[in-house]
Formats: sequence, C-alpha cells, structure tokens
Amino acid sequence: MDTLETRELRYFVAVAEELHFGRAAERLGMAQPPLSRAIQQLERRIGVCLLERNRRGVRLTGAGEVLLHEGRAALDATTAAARRTRRAGGADSPGGPRNRLVLAVKAAGSHELLQKLLDAYAAEPDAAEIEVLPCGMCEQEGILRDGRADVALMHAPFNSLAGFDSEELMTEGQIAILPAGHPLAARKTLSLADVSDVPDLPLARWARHGTHPPGPGPEIHDQTQLAQLIALGRTVAVFPDSARAWLWTEHTAVPLTDAPPVVTHIAWPAHSRSLALAGLIRTATQLCRARGWSTRRSS
Repeated sequence: MDTLETRELRYFVAVAEELHFGRAAERLGMAQPPLSRAIQQLERRIGVCLLERNRRGVRLTGAGEVLLHEGRAALDATTAAARRTRRAGGADSPGGPRNRLVLAVKAAGSHELLQKLLDAYAAEPDAAEIEVLPCGMCEQEGILRDGRADVALMHAPFNSLAGFDSEELMTEGQIAILPAGHPLAARKTLSLADVSDVPDLPLARWARHGTHPPGPGPEIHDQTQLAQLIALGRTVAVFPDSARAWLWTEHTAVPLTDAPPVVTHIAWPAHSRSLALAGLIRTATQLCRARGWSTRRSS
C-alpha cells in the first residue's frame, strides 16, 4: 500500500520526534494505546519496521529516519497548500479583498531593495496586496516551505535555495559593523581575520535553525538587541553592505576585503502558478536590472 494518510504521518512524526509514545500521545491530545495501534498498523501497511522498541525506549530504524524526513516535508506541503489556498480564496468572491501575497524578509535586510520593490509593484495594474513578514536569521526557508509565506528574499550563501525557484536580484559585499570608538573603526578596510579574534570585541552569534553557534560572543535574538550591544562596545557583527541603512550614529561600517559576496534572490515554491506572484517576480527582476544592482558593492 503506497498511499499514506495525513493523520498517519502526523502520528508517526510525533512519535519519531519525541521517541516516547506517552509524550507523543500527550502532544497529539490522544490516549497512548490507540496511538501505538496506529503506528503498528502503519508498519504493517507499508511492510517495514519504523521503530525499534525495547526496555530502554524507542529509536528509529533506517526506514523510520527516511519516513521522518519525508513525512515532515509532506506535512509541510499540505499545511502550505491550505494556507496559500485560504489567502487566494478571498479574491474569488465578488467584492472580496484583493489577492494577497506574504513576502518573507530578514529583518533589516536589503532595506533599499525591499522599499523600491514594494513601491514599484504597488504601481502595477491589479497588483496584489503585499504583507511583509520580517524573519530572524535563516528563517525564510522554513516559513516559505510551510506556507506562511508565498515568496521570500533569500541571501546566499546563508539561505538554502534547494527546492525553490529563484531569480538573482543583487550582489553586494560585506561589512563589519563596529562601535564607532573602537580602534578598528578607524581602518579603511578589514579582513575576516581582523574581526574574528578581537579579545575585547567578540563576534555576535545569531541562531541558525534554532541553535546558536559556539563562541564567546553574545547570543543575538533580534536586530535591535544587536544594534545596542554594538553601540555599547560589547560585540561586532558581519553583515551585507545594505545593512548600512539601519546603522546608528554609534556604529561604524568598514568594508571586508575577503568576505564572500552576498547574493540576494527572490525565491518561491517551484510549483507555484500564482499570477500575482509572477507579477511580483517580474517587477523585482526589471527593477534590479534597471538599477544595476547585480554588481558587487565594495564601499
């Protein structure tokens, strides 16, 4: 039997993530015995063992690892379909709201590009309403996959574009953002080595996929916190050149000579057939070509 029900996948993913039937049942709001029976029935139907159960607990088999990965993706896809369908449905009724697109962006990222894009698209005939959804570091990918957004501004090499269609919009260099009074702030340029091991100024640590990398620098949760810690002389951060738009007077930006370029893409689900989305993508690519934003900025 090759067909799996959404309910079965949801049950299995809960058990696979908790590795405990009691906690999974509590998470699902159901009793444990019917959950155990449902997993056993699933294993019989697809003809493989998904979980090894013994006195020490529960662990995934190789087949279970595969179904966990595939099941998460399938559940994300069904959730995304429902969310995007609800957003599109309002535009089908006479007198209903305009079609709406949710655009996921990294907070304070590509500020000039975003503002120009919103203005240019709003001037288009029959433009959809754009809801801007600010995200934390590297969150656009998950938000786009599960349908909370229809389209996103993504930044390579920091965001993964796997599974999405995309168009390159802008390439820029990177800068170190330092306290204005720090000795390094007086330099014309810096290297990554110059800012990676400064005893009194450790690099800020952003969470990636929910986990902060190791290091002595402060754990950063949002851009306002980061801006204040830099102003207070507690940390230094590396950002694309376009981050200059949000700098305070207490900050100084110094170009990094050896940092890889950051490429901003507009990305969307590969299967999308939205005419409103196609219009937004067309506006974005035309805008960036007209302004010559596809060349790297160095100062």
